[in-house]
Amino acid sequence: MKKLFALLLILCSLLAFGCGSNAPAANKEAAPKKDIPKLTTLNLTYVKSPLNIPSIIEKRRNVFENAFKADGITVKYSDLNAGPKQTQAMAAGQIDVCHALGGTSAILAAANGVDLKIVGIYSRAPKAFNIITKNPNIRSIKDLKGKTVAGPKGTILHQLLIAALKREGLTINDVKFVSMGIPETAAALTGGSADAGLLAGPAALKMTNEGAKVLTTGQGLLDATIVIAMRTDFLKNYPELAEKFMTTHRKVISDYKKDPKGFYGDAAEETGLTIQQVDLMAKWYDFDPSISDSDIRDLEATQNFLIQTGMLENSKKIDIKSIIAENGHLEKKSNSA
Repeated sequence: MKKLFALLLILCSLLAFGCGSNAPAANKEAAPKKDIPKLTTLNLTYVKSPLNIPSIIEKRRNVFENAFKADGITVKYSDLNAGPKQTQAMAAGQIDVCHALGGTSAILAAANGVDLKIVGIYSRAPKAFNIITKNPNIRSIKDLKGKTVAGPKGTILHQLLIAALKREGLTINDVKFVSMGIPETAAALTGGSADAGLLAGPAALKMTNEGAKVLTTGQGLLDATIVIAMRTDFLKNYPELAEKFMTTHRKVISDYKKDPKGFYGDAAEETGLTIQQVDLMAKWYDFDPSISDSDIRDLEATQNFLIQTGMLENSKKIDIKSIIAENGHLEKKSNSA
């Protein structure tokens, strides 16, 4: 009986020790990881205007289709040119990559809850954005005071107008600004219902060829930064594919830099421009995808423009660096050039 009692005491002690321990039970299974579905379709936007030569090359020559074929992924293009439509589709999960998104649209979307990251710069082309007039009495930006100016609100062109007016000591309240798209702006200039218009790319070139005068370009006023943005969950779930996308895009730009004229035919056919016009306009564009300090400063200036014009509430102001991706596939510059 004494031996039995002793054994029971030992058994109870062992059970008590096991129950009181903070160590996890040996048979307790770890929580299963959430399965990430295999990506079968890569959805991206196709924006060819004003003169997005890399995108034109990539689409016409099936560059991304060939790059992702081995992964069993098809590439689907969406012709969403307007920035807000691009980011709305991204928020709905319909777009993985906004391939050429205005900095204004990226900032507004992020400030309003769209979970996106800027993974690279698509282009900088201040000379491609213009304030144009056909009114012979308007010789400079100063002469716009009290005049009707047409153009797309909340865009780089709108930002250009405000910057140009500010340089002359004027504000947007000193002109009669009418918001409309680029084709409508060109028509308003031609018809005389607008004294000046905000135009970019081929539309601006066509208007100047018809005798209109450029009052100013964006050069010296802004960098006209266009970005490449990805949905954050796409970037997180498929980092290798995000890396492949950017690597493929950089290769296209490298090939284009080596022989730009070899791709002018594609651009001319896609935009309706002549080879000579493409040659003229192509020189305005910097397609380096690396993000520099000056790019970040330009995006910060863009956000200030949105706040000043009332298109973004100050309470929604974001840290621009917080929407810049820090993933390995993102090539960043530390210079300010």
